[in-house]
Amino acid sequence: MTITLRSARLFVYPSSPRIVRFLPMASEFLTTALDAARAAAEVIRRYYQQNLAVTVKADKSPVTQADVETEQVIRSLIASRYPTHGFYGEETGQSALDADYLWLVDPIDGTKAFVREYPFFSTQIALMHKGKLILGVSSAPVYGEIAYGEIGQGAWLEGKPIKVSGIDTIEGAALSAGNLKTLASGAQWANYGKIVSRVHRIRGYGDFLHYHLLAAGKIDAIIESDVNILDIAALAVIVAAAGGTFTQLDGGPIGLETTTVLATNGKLHAPILRAMAGT
Repeated sequence: MTITLRSARLFVYPSSPRIVRFLPMASEFLTTALDAARAAAEVIRRYYQQNLAVTVKADKSPVTQADVETEQVIRSLIASRYPTHGFYGEETGQSALDADYLWLVDPIDGTKAFVREYPFFSTQIALMHKGKLILGVSSAPVYGEIAYGEIGQGAWLEGKPIKVSGIDTIEGAALSAGNLKTLASGAQWANYGKIVSRVHRIRGYGDFLHYHLLAAGKIDAIIESDVNILDIAALAVIVAAAGGTFTQLDGGPIGLETTTVLATNGKLHAPILRAMAGT
C-alpha cells in the first residue's frame, strides 16, 4: 500500500473544543492515528479520577477498565479502515504480526500515574511498515499536549513544526533519564554516573514528556532502561522526524524486543554512546 497524502485539514484536540492546529498534508495513516488518539482521549477523560478498580497483570503492571476500553476504541477504528493490517496492543493482544503494516498501541502509557491521578500518562500509537517505524502519535489528554511525526514529513507539537537542538557537547547538554533500575544494577552504571557529572543539566522528566521536550529542542538527550516497544515506538518516530537519533542504549536499532533507549539530538549520539561504553 502506498501512503496517500490528503489535503490539509483541521484537527481538534480532544481535551478542548478549540481548534489548535492546521495539519498540512496529513497522510491517510497519520489521519487515522490522530482520529484514534482523539477517540482514545474521550474515553480516558471520562474515566480519569473515577477511582477505578485496578488489576495487577502477570508482569506486575497495573491495568484498569480505562486501559482496556481505550485500546478497544483504537483497535476498532483502525480495523474499520485497514482490516488487513496487524495489531500489537498492550491490553487486547496481537494479531497478524507478520502483516506488512503493523500498528503498535499502548492505550495508557503510565497507568500508575493515571491511577494516582497525576497527568503524566499518554496514548501511544505507532505504525510500522515491513519492520520500520513510519509514523507516531503521542497524546497526553490530561496534561494537554499532543505530538506526532511521520518519517520524511516532519514532526509537530501542538500543531507547530518542531526540531531537535544543535547542542554538540556533553558539557553543554541537558540530559533526562528514566526507568533506570536495570541500568543501576549493571556494568554501565559507573559510566552513566560519569556522564551525569559532565552534563550541563540532569533531569528525570520521564514517560512521554522528555521525548516531547527532546523533539522540540528543549532538552538534548535521554537515557532509559526497562522500557518496551509499545512505550517508545511512537516517540521514536517523533524524535527521528524532528531530526534526532533514537537507538537502543548499545546503539542498536529499535525493534519489537527493545528494552533500552538512547535518544539524542543526533550530534550527541556518538559521544554519549562512547561515554556509556567507557571509551
